[in-house]
Amino acid sequence: MNISATPPPPRQLWYRILYVQVLIAVVAGVVVGYAAPDFAKSLKPLGDAFIKLVKMLIAPIIFCTVVHGVASMKDLKKLGRVGGKTILYFEVVSTLALLIGLVVVNVLRPGDGFNVDPAALDPKASEGYVQSAQHHTLPEFLLSLIPTTFFSAFTSGDWLPVLLVAVLAAFAISALGERAAPVLHAIDRASEIFFGIMRIVVKFAPLGAFGAMAFTIGSYGLGALGKLVALMGGFYLTAALFVVIVLGSIAAWSGFSIFRFLNFIKEELLLVLGTSSSETALPGMIDKMKRLGCAPATVGLVIPTGYSFNLDGSSIYLTMAAVFLAQATNTPLDVPHQLGLLLVALITSKGSGGVTGAGFIALAATLSAVPSVPIASLALLIGVDRFMSECRALTNLVGNGVATVVISRWEGEVSKEMLRERLREG
Repeated sequence: MNISATPPPPRQLWYRILYVQVLIAVVAGVVVGYAAPDFAKSLKPLGDAFIKLVKMLIAPIIFCTVVHGVASMKDLKKLGRVGGKTILYFEVVSTLALLIGLVVVNVLRPGDGFNVDPAALDPKASEGYVQSAQHHTLPEFLLSLIPTTFFSAFTSGDWLPVLLVAVLAAFAISALGERAAPVLHAIDRASEIFFGIMRIVVKFAPLGAFGAMAFTIGSYGLGALGKLVALMGGFYLTAALFVVIVLGSIAAWSGFSIFRFLNFIKEELLLVLGTSSSETALPGMIDKMKRLGCAPATVGLVIPTGYSFNLDGSSIYLTMAAVFLAQATNTPLDVPHQLGLLLVALITSKGSGGVTGAGFIALAATLSAVPSVPIASLALLIGVDRFMSECRALTNLVGNGVATVVISRWEGEVSKEMLRERLREG
């Protein structure tokens, strides 16, 4: 008996692969921004439009994912256990990121020799960030978790109110017992619709990445780096080592390779690289973590919460940038002051989300609480913050992905063998 083998699926043409298209668009944006800066600045709406399209879908996707995942979970004790492990993991890893940034900036000392006089800086340049930072206190942050109305959670642009509403809705649906089945079915179908819309939107990712990168290079130029290249180089190196060594060790302990994981989420990484915002990759990360075998409830809790509480890249940036500004302005910071800075950063690093520029606002909030470092010195970093925001967003994204898999492994939702197999398959 002749059995004909099933032919393998046709290989996708290289120029139709999304991450290849995004990579080409990023390179083209750099070229256009350098060669025609005035024209490149006019391309900013392309990047803004794409980010707005993605943000339009984030709230309903989070809501559907969390409600379906939590309401389907029969064991509510497991929900509390997963939440507790998640917060513990976030605090340990983000504190480690803050410490690493503090150590590296003291070893490299990129700000030495700048001898900047804070009185000579324009305080108006950083005025907007300082005003935003004034609303970054802990009580205001906690109150901001509660939306004014049920539906305002979906229009505020913040994710944590959506998460709160989703968890409350999930508990209410779970209490319906057998009557919850049609509601969960409807939410599952709605989730498929929103992810379908996202697949359409993501096709425009190369265009958004091109516009955002062209604007960045056209506005600030490659020469805008100047003497600040030492800080940028140190930050990029520290973030890379954090991903490879710290997150790599956590991944290896959990039974998977950090490099295979990075390859698995390469589309999301390139999307973040082009737009400087980890927000744009959130729906894709939710989908891919489910494909790895992580339970929907775990994904729905860890990913959105991590975007506000597990910002490894932003944590590294906060301590490095704050001490750099102290070095640049010849402001003495002894060990007790630096430890105080670290404690303040533990609070200000929370809730800054995945939007472009949020890390800079968190830095302004940190300096506002540490008066020894002149707040006007923020003006030194405004011109290059956009370049560093990409590294912050990339590190944040990888950190949240690893956290989701680790929590899922702790809960026994996915085995080492299954994880390795699915990472190999890509």
